[in-house]
Amino acid sequence: MRFPLILAAPLALWPVLATPALAQTSNDAQLIAPETRLAETAPEIRTLLEDMGFYAVLEVMAAEGTDAAPDVEADMFPGRGGSAWAAVVSNIYATDRIVADFEAALPLEMLTPEIVAELQAFYDTELGARVAAGELAARQSLMEPGIEEGAEELARQRAEQDHPRIGLLTEFIAVNDLVEHNVSGALNSNFAFYRGLSDGGAFAAEIPEQLMLAEVWAQEAEIRTETTEWLYAYQTLAYEDLSDEEMRAYIDLTATEAGQVLNTVLFRAFAEMFDAISYDLGVAAAHFISGEET
Repeated sequence: MRFPLILAAPLALWPVLATPALAQTSNDAQLIAPETRLAETAPEIRTLLEDMGFYAVLEVMAAEGTDAAPDVEADMFPGRGGSAWAAVVSNIYATDRIVADFEAALPLEMLTPEIVAELQAFYDTELGARVAAGELAARQSLMEPGIEEGAEELARQRAEQDHPRIGLLTEFIAVNDLVEHNVSGALNSNFAFYRGLSDGGAFAAEIPEQLMLAEVWAQEAEIRTETTEWLYAYQTLAYEDLSDEEMRAYIDLTATEAGQVLNTVLFRAFAEMFDAISYDLGVAAAHFISGEET
């Protein structure tokens, strides 16, 4: 059978700003973390993540996952999910669960005091604060109808015009290996989803792991295209308010040892978090497919 394309939400670390007003609102109202285990075990890392707006980004990811519930239902068990399926998905993507899973997966030993201090010094600056607020604003704005399509079109037009900003965005993507990280994460998350379907009893006969892997890899080209388009759209919005010099300063930060360690740490934690979520989503979907849930 042909499995649907699930595709974990692109992570895109770390895209600033469609409008100054939106970024200011986000900075004032949403860059506040809930009480978490890091508050006691690693308060300096918690502070850094707060100043990056990271907990608010996790909230956006939770909303994105919840919003995708009708698409999964339509693909896999049309008309049989309803409010029960919506409630199950809401629990799987609960912000508290996502935050706990993410923090538990962080390889904290990689974030040495020296690395944290270097990163914190950037986010303590005016530019760092604008980056954090703007990246969050861009992520939020892409949930609105038509915004992503408009940003993709603008990015295409600039690429055709050889606009200098496209060169900077391309460099940012390359320095942080964003396409490969996101494609790899999406493929692994999709495989975890299929394993959840199988373990949950979605199929009349056992599906060999090799078939699931083949189906996942068959989606690679589509995922790569969608990821690349999303990254340029996201960053076109996110960095619109930065000058080229400010964009250069941000790229240079991410290219440092501290920036690369942060990138690695976050993607490792994201991978573990999304794999667990995707597996649980697959198990839950299997129950609806088999008629155990109504």
